[in-house]
Amino acid sequence: MKKKKNNRDGIVFSTDPDFTWETEPVEDAVTLEPARQALRIWLDRKQRGGKEATVIKGFVGTETDLKELAKLLKTKLSVGGAAKDGNIILQGDHRDKVLALLAEAGYTQAKKAGG
Repeated sequence: MKKKKNNRDGIVFSTDPDFTWETEPVEDAVTLEPARQALRIWLDRKQRGGKEATVIKGFVGTETDLKELAKLLKTKLSVGGAAKDGNIILQGDHRDKVLALLAEAGYTQAKKAGG
C-alpha cells in the first residue's frame, strides 16, 4: 500500500522558523510465506452485470507479490483479471481450479468461501 508523500498528520503551517519536519520511517509490507497465507476464494456476481468473477481475498504482502500471483493464476487459467486492493479478481467461475493451483504453489491454507 502506498502512503502519500505529503501526508503531514494534520500539520499545515508552522510559525516557528526553526521547525523541521521529521518523518518516521515507513515499514515495507512483508509478504508471508505461501504456507501461512490464509486465502479465501469467493464467487462474486455483484456489480458485474450478472457475470461471474472469482475473487481471492486475504493476501498479506506487497503489491508486487500480489500482482505476480495474479499473473500466475491468469496465465494458468487463460482468463482476464486484475489485482487491486489486496484482492485478485479473475473473470469467470474458476474456484476449483484456483484452489488446485494455489495448493500446487504451496498455499495450503487456501479455502473456498461464500455461498
